[in-house]
Amino acid sequence: MNHFVLHDAHDTVAVVVVEGVTAGMTLNGWIMDEDRMMTIEARQDIPIGHKVALKAMATGDTVIKYGIDMGKVVAPIQAGEHAHVHNIKTKRW
Repeated sequence: MNHFVLHDAHDTVAVVVVEGVTAGMTLNGWIMDEDRMMTIEARQDIPIGHKVALKAMATGDTVIKYGIDMGKVVAPIQAGEHAHVHNIKTKRW
């Protein structure tokens, strides 16, 4: 079962595609561009449609999703944590 998907192997976040992701779960993810799998342990509960961090990121780091810059980190994020509006903001404003 795939728990998350990402387009590019260089993405720093991926989209959770199933319900029920809870802290401690081993998550399987599909890297679409390379048609290969990866795993990560969820450190927090993550709702479907939200992002999971694939690497540790510090405040000010750029977040990459779908191979493009989608915002900046505003609070430190560890790999496996829920990545959303509480720790990522757009660079537009």
